Formats: sequence, structure tokens, C-alpha cells
Amino acid sequence: MKPGVLAFYRIMAYVTAVLLILLCAAMVLKYGHYVGLWSEGSSTQQLGETWTFRIGVAHGWLYMVYLLVAVVATTQLRAPIGRMLLVLLVSTIPFGAFVAERKVTHWHELRLAGKPITAPHSVAKSEESHAS
Repeated sequence: MKPGVLAFYRIMAYVTAVLLILLCAAMVLKYGHYVGLWSEGSSTQQLGETWTFRIGVAHGWLYMVYLLVAVVATTQLRAPIGRMLLVLLVSTIPFGAFVAERKVTHWHELRLAGKPITAPHSVAKSEESHAS
């Protein structure tokens, strides 16, 4: 992997993950009046509307950068397409980008050690299948 790609990927993963969590919190403020947490038009709801818009726009733009960097990073790691798609999809879930970042970092460490990303079948499993 080219120098700096993993670092930039990790930064983008953390930034977009934190923004997604903040967006979820802002949406609770915005829509909390539907479940009776506060009244519609209250200052809490208005604060939620303001922050939902601001965080939403920032997260939207930065998430596009994250997706591009994630594709570059997983391509440079020669990750299988299924794992690449999993990295892209799991980051749509709050806290998911943290998990994806750890996996991609682990894959990078495996590549540096000269090991494959995908774990080969264990000897015991292959012997069991041949014995049947």
C-alpha cells in the first residue's frame, strides 16, 4: 500500500464515524417531539433541526471522500471484492466504520507480514471433508 493511504483512510473512517454518531444524536433532538420528549417547535427541536442540517451536509460530503479512500485502500491491499463491499456497507451503520477501520488495518499488517488476507481452510477441516 502506498504511504499515507492507510493513515488517510483511518482518519476518514474516524471522522465519518463520529459525524454519523453526532448526526444520529441530532436527529433525536429534531424528532424527539414525536415520542413526547419535548413539544414541537421547542428550542430543543430547533437546535436539532439546525444541527441535523449542518452535520448532515458535512457527513455527506466527507462520506463520499471516505468511500473513495476505502476503495483505493482495499484495492491496494488486493482485498477480495466481497470484503471491499463489506467495508463500504458496514460504514453506513453507526460505529461500523470503527470496525471496518480495524479490519483494514489488520489486513495491512497481514500484507506486510506476507500473509494472505483471507484465512486458508484449516488442515482438520480439509481432512474431514476428504474422509467423508
